[in-house]
Amino acid sequence: MRFLSGTEKAEKLTEDKISELDAESNHFSARENLAIEYAERMALDHRNIDDELFNRLHAEFSDTQILELGMMIGQFIGVGRLLAVMDLEPKVCEI
Repeated sequence: MRFLSGTEKAEKLTEDKISELDAESNHFSARENLAIEYAERMALDHRNIDDELFNRLHAEFSDTQILELGMMIGQFIGVGRLLAVMDLEPKVCEI
């Protein structure tokens, strides 16, 4: 597996692509969409993550990658919730 440099990642993830996250169709790869589904289910419905999802994850990712992805998802969910509880979220997007 080849890891992307920061510059390569920045080139692949554009504002236009990010704006497609909630769209019916998007320009994310099947692998990226699967990772997004994993993140959404971890955030919104983690108790109902089942073998079917993990079977699909295993078709695209190694055990190590699934674990690392899950840990990163959990960290971002936790930080987001902490910021909300502590009222540290920005009230207005500066963009």
